Amino acid sequence: MKKIKIAFFADVLIRNYDGAIRTMYHIIDRLPQDRFEIKLYCGDPPQHDIPHEVIEVSKLTLPFNKNYKMAIPQFHSTQIKKSLDDYAPDLVHISTPSLLGHFALSYADRNNITVSSIYHTHFISYVDYYLRNTKQLIPAAKKYMTSKLSKFYKQCDRVFVPTQEMMTYLSHLGLSDDKMILWQRGIDRRIFSPDKKDEAYIGSLVGNERPNLLFASRLVWEKNLQTLIDIYYQIEQRGLDYNLLIVGDGVAKNEMMRAMPKAHFTGEVNQETLAMYYASSDVFVFPSISETYGNVVIEAMSCGLPCVIADGGGSKSFISDGNNGFLCAPYNSECYLSHITTLLITPNLSDQFRQNGLEYVSNLDWDPLVYNFYNYLEGLYQDNRMVSKAA
Repeated sequence: MKKIKIAFFADVLIRNYDGAIRTMYHIIDRLPQDRFEIKLYCGDPPQHDIPHEVIEVSKLTLPFNKNYKMAIPQFHSTQIKKSLDDYAPDLVHISTPSLLGHFALSYADRNNITVSSIYHTHFISYVDYYLRNTKQLIPAAKKYMTSKLSKFYKQCDRVFVPTQEMMTYLSHLGLSDDKMILWQRGIDRRIFSPDKKDEAYIGSLVGNERPNLLFASRLVWEKNLQTLIDIYYQIEQRGLDYNLLIVGDGVAKNEMMRAMPKAHFTGEVNQETLAMYYASSDVFVFPSISETYGNVVIEAMSCGLPCVIADGGGSKSFISDGNNGFLCAPYNSECYLSHITTLLITPNLSDQFRQNGLEYVSNLDWDPLVYNFYNYLEGLYQDNRMVSKAA
C-alpha cells in the first residue's frame, strides 16, 4: 500500500521548547510508518538525531521576542519549492500561520494538496502585551491580525483545535464546524504522577515548612505575569506565610526576580523535575489567558495538584469551577489569593480537587489521541482524493 507523504511545516522544532512543540513531537514520534512518511521543514531545526529528513529554512530572531526565531522561506523559495516538488507530498501540515505557514499554504493551493493545521497558539491574546507601550495601536493591530488568521484557517481543509473555548473563538472568525476537529492534547502519566512527590527536596529548596504555591511556564509577559507579581505583592502585604515557586525561564525572568525578591526561581527544568515540583506543592497558580490549551494545567492536575487559574483562554476548559479547581477573574489578584487561601485551610476541598483532577486527565493518553489524529488525516486525504477524481 502506498504511504501517505506529509510535508510538515514548523518555525521551531527544538524538542521541549514549549507546549506546542512538545505536541508536535508527540505527533512526529508516533508516526505510523506503515501508513505515512514525513518530511520536516523548519527554521530552528531539531538539536538531536531524528529519523526523518529535515529541510532547514533561513530564519530571523524576532526583535520583540529574542527567544523565538521565525523562518523566512522567501530567502530560498526556489530551493524549498524544488524540495517539495521532488518529495511530492500528499498532505501539507502547517503548525503556525507564520511566513513559513503561508508559504506552505500557497504551495499546497497551487498544487491542489490537502492542508491540515493545529491551532497551537492564541496569537490575538499577545497583542495587548507586545503593544502595551503603544496602546493606541492595539485596536488596529487586533483587527488586522483577526482578518489574517481568519483568512489563513479558512483556506485549510481541516483545523485541529485543542479546546472548546478555542473552537468558539475560531467560529467567531468564520470557521465552519465541519472544518474544525476537537483534538485535545495528551499527558504522559508515567512522568506526571502524584508518585513523584518529594517534600524533603522542596523543603530543602525553600528552607521552611510553609505551603508552596507553584507557577510553571515560559517567563514571557503574554502569560499575564504582572498578575502573578500582584499576587506576590498581596502575599507580602498581608504577611502570609506562603512560598511562591517560579519554574521556567524567559525574557521576563530578571525583571520578575527584581519584583519578587522572596520568590524562589528554579529556572528551566526537565520534565521529571517539573513533575516533582507539581506533586510536592500545595496549589498551582496560573493567571495566563493566552493559552490555546495550557499543558501546564493538565500536568499539574495529573500530579494531583489543585489548580487556581484564570477564567480565560483555552485552559479554562479543563476546570469545572469549585469541582476540580477554581477559576478567577484574570487580572484580579485578590480573587486568586482568596481561592488559594480557601484551599489551604480546607483540606477536604483540596482532596476533592485532586481526585477530580486525576479523573479528568485519565482519558488523555497520547497514544490513542495521536492514533486518532493520523486516522483523521488519512480520512481527509482519501476524501479529497475521491473529490479530485470525481472532478
